[in-house]
This record gives sequence, C-alpha cells and structure tokens, in this order.
Amino acid sequence: MSKPEEGSIAPDFTLPTDGGGTFSLSAHSGKPLVLFFYPKDDTSGCTTEAIGFTAAKPEFDKLGVVVAGMSPDPVKKHDKFRDKHSLGVTLISDEDKVALDAYGVWVEKSMYGKKYMGVERSTFLIGKDGKIAKAWRKVSVTGHVDEVLAAARALA
Repeated sequence: MSKPEEGSIAPDFTLPTDGGGTFSLSAHSGKPLVLFFYPKDDTSGCTTEAIGFTAAKPEFDKLGVVVAGMSPDPVKKHDKFRDKHSLGVTLISDEDKVALDAYGVWVEKSMYGKKYMGVERSTFLIGKDGKIAKAWRKVSVTGHVDEVLAAARALA
C-alpha cells in the first residue's frame, strides 16, 4: 500500500469514536483537520501526545481546526483513556486497521530484535480542500504539538 503524500487527497473513512460516536473525514470537509495516529492508549508517549493536543485544543479551535487521534484500540479502551487523563480530543478506533493501512501507518516494527506490526506515530494536517497539507511520520512527541499548531496557523 502506498503512503499518501503531501498534496494528495486524504483517504476518507468512517469509524467509531470514544463516547459512542462516529467520525467521518468527509463530514469535516471544508474544515482543516489534524489527524494524529498513535500506537496505544495509556502508554507514556501516547498519553503525553494526547494530553498535549488536548492542552492546545483551544488554540486549534480558534483556527477552526478539528483535532482527532486514532489507534487500533477498541472504543471502550478509548473511553477509559479519555476519562483517566481528561482528554478533550476525539479518539477514533480502527480495530480493523482500515484507515491505518490507508494512511500507511500500520507498519512492521522491531523491538529487541522481534518483529511485529504496529502503528508508526504519525500526524497529518489536512486542508479545507481535503488534501494533505503536511505529513509528519515517525513522530517524536517532544515539541510535536507546537510544530503541528504552527503549521495549522500557517494554513489558516
């Protein structure tokens, strides 16, 4: 599967979210959107990232930018994660890895010489036109939210 590049149309999807909702990319057309993919609820890097996006949400809101995170964790796990850390961003569940595959973030990883499939921490800034304005792959959490916010400001 090829990875979508900056300038290409962001792959559409409709998936369940925390709180029993659904999230569809096409339902947000005409609005800029930050979509961050993370490996697992309640792990240190993912928690730091989700808390960071939640803290910056008022700034994204001012710009009219929707922020949502996605992992393969089930909705119930997202609900616990959200409640435990008072998260204010939508958490999308992709247990079948349909969108994770479409965005090229479900990849082979390696830890201690053992290979396994997992989510490559990535963020996509999608413009009002539905095209990927900026893609960050293999994200390092430190300073990442500020970088995404600066790119969102430049887009708005």
